[in-house]
Amino acid sequence: MARIDLVELSHSYRPNPRSRDDYALPKLNMTWKDGGAYALLGPSGCGKTTLLNIISGLIQPSAGKVLFDGQDVTSLQPQQRNIAQVFQFPVIYDTMTVFDNLAFPLRNRGWKRPDIQKRVEEIAEILDLTGDLKNRASGLGADAKQKISMGRGLVRPDVAAILFDEPLTTIDQHLKWTLRRKLKQIHAQLKLSLIYVTHDQVEAMTFAEQVAVMYGGEVVQMGSPQELFEEPAHTFVGFFVGSPGMNLLPCAIEGNEAVIDNIRIPLDPERAQKAAATNSPLKLGIRPEFLGVVKTETTPSGTIGVPTVIESVEDLGNFKIATTRLGTHRLKAKLPETVEITPGPAQLCFPTARTRLYADDRLIAA
Repeated sequence: MARIDLVELSHSYRPNPRSRDDYALPKLNMTWKDGGAYALLGPSGCGKTTLLNIISGLIQPSAGKVLFDGQDVTSLQPQQRNIAQVFQFPVIYDTMTVFDNLAFPLRNRGWKRPDIQKRVEEIAEILDLTGDLKNRASGLGADAKQKISMGRGLVRPDVAAILFDEPLTTIDQHLKWTLRRKLKQIHAQLKLSLIYVTHDQVEAMTFAEQVAVMYGGEVVQMGSPQELFEEPAHTFVGFFVGSPGMNLLPCAIEGNEAVIDNIRIPLDPERAQKAAATNSPLKLGIRPEFLGVVKTETTPSGTIGVPTVIESVEDLGNFKIATTRLGTHRLKAKLPETVEITPGPAQLCFPTARTRLYADDRLIAA
């Protein structure tokens, strides 16, 4: 395993980049700690795979350095970096048995037969492949083939890191859940450095200790799943993480209140003061989980309600989603299943501790 540092890294697919728009990855600095479980999360085209391929050596960056444990590996080929990579589609030998597929990387490195036997059996047990070791890979299902592909990366105990490029995209939902759980168990057991690329927030949140959210080639926030949810550092993180995503409304600041279509919403005084001092476009953000909706004139203690109209209520079994209108804007509120709520006039409650402000889409911290 290794600590991976990306130093002043940038990359463009164009021969003579001149502006920010010419770069797939603008300048970034990142550190991946030894033994950590990380996810790169973002929509298609945001730069996730480009970044992963730079770490693996499949792409040489336009500028900057890649360091493994302080050693500059920027110009080294993938085979010289001592990494393993698992792709979206299984990379296995169909004509070989499961055992031979798992043993292949070790045989190539001159391992002795007893050591190969022991290591392959260990990895097969972790991946629930013990019963298939003597079977040809061609006769197995998609989930087993992907487990073999993962096993080929895991079987080498000396790798600097294992890189996963959307490995569960072609797997059905139930098997995705099983393999995600298996990966977490593997990380806890083997303490390997894992970097997992995905566009699926559930995969990222359930697998990783730290999630790097990418947008337009930039890492706009890196943090724990709880940090991404409770304190999105960028409006894109608020929108992309969570279901439904964060409510985001253009606003102005007057005193300690946000003004949206002449409707006033109380704010944390410190955030309001910082927002008022900027000359940037401002947005108010609040998670649907934190937005209160009441049909009565009495609001929860410590909150002030603002008039709204509930347009629709969706009952999703274990919770409800209320779509409300605030001036010209629509907001989503996520409510417990037990709440009795119907369309019509109501009040919205914005807890000041949960209401966020953004300037130029960046969080104004308290």
